[in-house]
This record gives sequence, structure tokens and C-alpha cells, in this order.
Amino acid sequence: MASPLIINIVGYAAAICMICGYLPQAIYTIRTRDTDGIALPTFLLLGFGSIFFVIQGIMLNNWPLMITNTITTVSSAIVFAIKIHNDRMKKRK
Repeated sequence: MASPLIINIVGYAAAICMICGYLPQAIYTIRTRDTDGIALPTFLLLGFGSIFFVIQGIMLNNWPLMITNTITTVSSAIVFAIKIHNDRMKKRK
């Protein structure tokens, strides 16, 4: 069994990787409003996955899991909202 220190280090490393993976897409989308390359079902499922990880983090009292997935959930929600708005605007044209 791995030591609690190693487990925490792995958890925080995963948190950093997840945040660094989500934030650039969210920042790009917020700045440019460009959502053409985003697959809505995929991003929606990633968002739901993050929500479930937040719930799991709460149940396990695992801070890296809660913090990381709260950030990715918010990022996903923002990108999702912009994507929905853009898709509706395209249909009106």
C-alpha cells in the first residue's frame, strides 16, 4: 500500500494536469467565443464526469478531487453555455 504522502502527491499532480488541460480551452472560448471545434456531447459528458468527481471528493473528503473538479465543472459549464448560445445564433441566421 502506498503511503498517504505519495497518494496526496499523485492527487495534486493529477489536479494540476486536469486544470491545465481545461483552463486553456475555457479561456480561449471565453476570449474568442469560437466553439466550432467543440463537440457538444463530449464536452457535456466531461462536465458531468467532473460533477460526479466533485461528489466523490466530498464523500471521500478528498480536497484535490473536489477542488480540481469544481474548477473543471465551472470551466465546462462556461464553455457549454457559450457553445449553446453560438449554436442557437447559427440556427437563426
